[in-house]
Amino acid sequence: MSPDTRNRKPPIPGGVSEPVFEVVEDALYDLWNVANDLARIRAPRPRYYRVTIFGSSRIRPGDDLYGEVRQLARRLSDMGCDIVTGGGPGLMQAANEGAKLGDPDNRTRSFGLPIELPREEEPNPFVEKIYHHRTFFSRLHHFVRLSSAFIVMRGGIGTLLETAMIWQLLQVRHVEQVPLIFIGDMWRELVEWAKEHMLASDPHLASPDDLAIPYCAVDVEDACSVIARSLARFGEEARAADATD
Repeated sequence: MSPDTRNRKPPIPGGVSEPVFEVVEDALYDLWNVANDLARIRAPRPRYYRVTIFGSSRIRPGDDLYGEVRQLARRLSDMGCDIVTGGGPGLMQAANEGAKLGDPDNRTRSFGLPIELPREEEPNPFVEKIYHHRTFFSRLHHFVRLSSAFIVMRGGIGTLLETAMIWQLLQVRHVEQVPLIFIGDMWRELVEWAKEHMLASDPHLASPDDLAIPYCAVDVEDACSVIARSLARFGEEARAADATD
């Protein structure tokens, strides 16, 4: 092999030249900076209390868990909470359906944030407002901007991704301290696993306070009680802010 061949950079997939690729990389980085700056701009205070419900897309209507999530969302909607989901099938559909059942007078809204995937189904028919996303990072950030609380039901890798991101953002205080509620043995066991493995080493891999962030609810009734207290504080803060305006 000649020296010229050894020093030559491998071709970039898609036939784009190295200079063009570097320009694209620089422009993309600049766009990320703009997005980061814009994301720091928040409303002085939220006008609506919105609960995001995460859970598996594989649970079908008729399953016990589907009915449980539908009832959860129905109760939250009746309390005056907007409901936010990924907009797809399974437990996302159950939550959006429950929101519709709990809001006969159309006082609240039901949001869906579907993502474009090769095998992703169409948004479920109970979503009232849809925001389509092409990337997970924009979708995850949108969940954060919309939500006043998060409830996590049984789910797979996608639900785990969403849960871990919200947990970390609360840990590092990139978002205000909103409720993160786990329902189900799989999440209680995840917290127990984290305590066993992250607190066993010296130094600790996390602090005990970090692992106390999620609240492991006993059941839907318990989760609704946590949301009711948070919603009451939300209303008190809004009334206090209005009184000073």
